[in-house]
Amino acid sequence: MNIRRVFLASLSVFLVMALAANDTEDTVKAEKKKEKVKKGFTFGAVPAITYSSDLGFQYGLVVNLYHFGDGSSYPKYHHSLYLEWSRYTKGSGVNMIKYDSEYLIPGIRTSAEFSYLTEQALDFYGFNGYESAFNKALSDDNDTTHYISRMFYRMDRRMFRGKIDFQGPILEKKLRWMVGVELSSIKNDSVDVKKLNKGQDEEDKLPVDADLLFERYQRWGIIDEEQADGGTATFVKLGAIYDTRDNEPNPMKGLWTELQFFWAPSFLGNGDLAYTKLVFTHRQYFTLVPKVLSFAYRLSYQGKLTGEMPFYMLPFVYNTAPDYTRDGFGGSKTIRGVLRNRVVGDGVAFGNAEFRWKFLRGVVLKQNVYLALSTFLDAGMVVDKYEFTLDEAHRAEAEEFLPDTREGLHMGYGAGLHIAINENFIIAADFANAVKKEDSNKLGIYIGLNFLF
Repeated sequence: MNIRRVFLASLSVFLVMALAANDTEDTVKAEKKKEKVKKGFTFGAVPAITYSSDLGFQYGLVVNLYHFGDGSSYPKYHHSLYLEWSRYTKGSGVNMIKYDSEYLIPGIRTSAEFSYLTEQALDFYGFNGYESAFNKALSDDNDTTHYISRMFYRMDRRMFRGKIDFQGPILEKKLRWMVGVELSSIKNDSVDVKKLNKGQDEEDKLPVDADLLFERYQRWGIIDEEQADGGTATFVKLGAIYDTRDNEPNPMKGLWTELQFFWAPSFLGNGDLAYTKLVFTHRQYFTLVPKVLSFAYRLSYQGKLTGEMPFYMLPFVYNTAPDYTRDGFGGSKTIRGVLRNRVVGDGVAFGNAEFRWKFLRGVVLKQNVYLALSTFLDAGMVVDKYEFTLDEAHRAEAEEFLPDTREGLHMGYGAGLHIAINENFIIAADFANAVKKEDSNKLGIYIGLNFLF
């Protein structure tokens, strides 16, 4: 699919949405008056039955508790407590607690997360985007000529993450300072093929002796043996945030711009792998039809400034509250349609553009509900390469996987459906394709919570 077709498809969807929005604006205004102001405690609880092309089917439970106080600040909550226990059919597990409030310490926003995340088959495609080849045939068991293993582009990772951030006002509430600390303890390994083969029919079992990409990168010297098994990374965060959004979960207007500086010194347990990192993210929201149609975009740069970042810390995407640390440049939360962790380097820039249409509002079982459609275009690339040393003895063997290709723009496009309850609890479904087959040749399906940004 070329860029011209992508643009025309997105424009066509937008025109249909805009025309329909004009007809529904009056109805929406009338229904808005019927919305009930929420007070005290409310909660959204759903079985964690979702699907992601990256992770597979999810099962478990997600609960989000909100406290709105006397209702004067609705839809802004006083306290939010998010609890998730879930498992994915491709081997991932999420055990997470998140807390967010501006009332625990009056005038100071406090955000905390404690999570234990497991990945039996974490996506691993190498470094520096297109400078690492992706050949689907190597993991396609229908290709009898080139097939190695369905786990060829996979590795095992287990991670504990704890973080706490504080934000306070500089000028009223629009400009804020931010300080925080985050610790990640990561254990890497090769895919446990024997475990995955248990209970499988003989024809579905994985090859036990397959040489996977993660193992080859260690043998070739691309991944340092001292980093291969993982480690602990602790850093302090300092930053500033400018925020004029009218509603955090799905703004119709305003800006949200943040600048963060990360310092991972050796004396906090980082040893020789001490580094500094800069994160800049700008988001802007435009009202096209009041309360109905909006346009939003996000631009972000996340890259190393000094030192040496261990390879296992490269794929993470950092945001301030109410967002949190995300896993993977590419995939459901950054560049939809592109394989998760396809875009990995010392510095990555990415962007998203999205039209959002709230086409139906109402009150269901005393809960305020709206439905929204979206269409989007995402893109990103490595702008600062991850430098590594290739063992000369294995150069010829590695050439197939390290082509003489320059990094370029990775792009995905698609559409989504969202169901919002009391403005804050949002169930989302996005569907996306990659523009280039080197990024993915299948439809990306992502069903989860919240708008992308």
